[in-house]
Amino acid sequence: MKNLWQALKERLGWRAAAPAETLEEAAEKVKRDLDALVEGPRPEETRPLEVESAEMPPAPSGAVPASAPVAEPELMFTGAFAIAWHSDRGQVRPRNEDAVLVMTGEQEGSDSVSPFALLLLADGMGGHQAGEMASSLATRVAAAHLLSELYIPLLEVRERASAQLSISEMMVNAVNHANRAVVQRLPGSGTTLTCGMVLGSRLFVAHVGDSRAYLLRPPDSLRLLTHDHSLVSRLVEMGQLTNAEAVSHPQRNVLYRAVGQNSALEVDIFTEVVESGDYILLCCDGLWSVVPEEEIGRIILSSASVHQAVRRLVEAANAAGGPDNITVILARIG
Repeated sequence: MKNLWQALKERLGWRAAAPAETLEEAAEKVKRDLDALVEGPRPEETRPLEVESAEMPPAPSGAVPASAPVAEPELMFTGAFAIAWHSDRGQVRPRNEDAVLVMTGEQEGSDSVSPFALLLLADGMGGHQAGEMASSLATRVAAAHLLSELYIPLLEVRERASAQLSISEMMVNAVNHANRAVVQRLPGSGTTLTCGMVLGSRLFVAHVGDSRAYLLRPPDSLRLLTHDHSLVSRLVEMGQLTNAEAVSHPQRNVLYRAVGQNSALEVDIFTEVVESGDYILLCCDGLWSVVPEEEIGRIILSSASVHQAVRRLVEAANAAGGPDNITVILARIG
């Protein structure tokens, strides 16, 4: 295509060879030529493109034909954890007194921090004043303590404020901080509290009450990590009740150890090595007391995702009567 300067020179040259043309006529012709260069040929001036009829050579082996659609690149979602949770009022209770708090932290890069997951479940004690407030407060205070004393120092590459303490001791301290907060701010209330923390390949569980933590490593069966701090559980341990009798005992919901009951609190601590494919389950008695452990494990392993498993577990508890609030946290490693 001619550039604007070439067109102008040609038009001016043509005008010089035709002195009879007026200046205005020459300027108008130059303008038409310039417009044609910018806008392209008019539709009536366009002619079909002539193409030789020779056959196209065959495409190289493995090549994608020009007419074939190009597949969009798939988005890759990676991470150390797949986590789902749900809390349901159930079929009988007038309100939900459970609380859930879930946090994860992962870094990809040079000298990265180990994968971190914090799973907290609290079941406010029914019949106590402000049980739902106690469960919510306990999860927040425990999480804040672990973040400030452990995880934030790891991110900032500095010494922990309590460097002399082990991680297990810090977990215990987190539950004790939650206990003091509930005693001081919500006297007369109470809650269970089960804290699960994964750091790298280690699982730490701090526990008070009768909410539970399980570990499932396929193809093994569900394994209970915690001990219930309930009256009937203690009677079973002492041989005064059978497991079958404990299920229907009128005092099965009475706890002898819980957050908010006393200023001094004994906290259970458990540690486990976890690996890719493991499931960590935290749940309140609204699930485990009405759905057998064998069924819980079957539902988890037969579900397509942790989200589907959680939904099905809650549905199973409601189908069994839903006599209490139902709260489930399910995490899959890797």
